[in-house]
Amino acid sequence: MSAPLVVAMVGTDHHPFDRLVGWLDRLAATLGPRVEVVVQHGHSARPEVARGVEFVGQAELTDLLDRAAVVVCHGGPGTIMDARRAGHVPVCVPRDPSRGEHVDGHQERFAAVVEDAGVVRLATDFSTLADGVAAALRDSGPQADAVGIERAAGESAERFARQIDPVVGRRVRRVRSVRRALLSRVTR
Repeated sequence: MSAPLVVAMVGTDHHPFDRLVGWLDRLAATLGPRVEVVVQHGHSARPEVARGVEFVGQAELTDLLDRAAVVVCHGGPGTIMDARRAGHVPVCVPRDPSRGEHVDGHQERFAAVVEDAGVVRLATDFSTLADGVAAALRDSGPQADAVGIERAAGESAERFARQIDPVVGRRVRRVRSVRRALLSRVTR
C-alpha cells in the first residue's frame, strides 16, 4: 500500500508564500515517509523536505487532486474550487497581505466566509494546519464511502449557496451534474 498523498497548492500569484511552504516542510519532516507531501510552490521558495513542483498543468493538477488524501491550499477561490471539485474539503491557509503574501486581504475574508459554510478547514498557524491535515487524513481513510461523500458534497453546496445568494442577489441554481461527477469519481 502506498503512502497517503498530501497535495499543497500555493497558486500562481507572483507574491511568495514562503510561510506556507515552510510549514509544509515542517509537516513533511514530522510525518516522515508514512505520508508523501507534494507542494506546488509557484514563485515561493522550493521546499527542502517535501517534493516541490513550481507549476502544474491542468491535467497534472487533476491527477494530483484525484490521488490526494488531503489538499492544502492558499485562499484563492479558483484553487479552493479545484479541490472541492475533486471531492476534498481543503485545509486553507489564506495569504496575509501584511506579510507581503498578497496585495490585499481578500483571501482572508473569502476563507472566513467559506469556512463558515463548511467549504474549507481554515488554518492560520502551523498547529491548526497540522491538526487540519491530521483530521483530513483520518476522514480520508477506508471508512469514507460514496454515500458519505455525496451527502457532504450536497450539504456543502447548500451551505455555500446560502452564503452566495445574498451576494449575487438571487437564488443560485444548483447543477445536478456536479453531484453525479463527484459520485462517479468516488465509485471508480
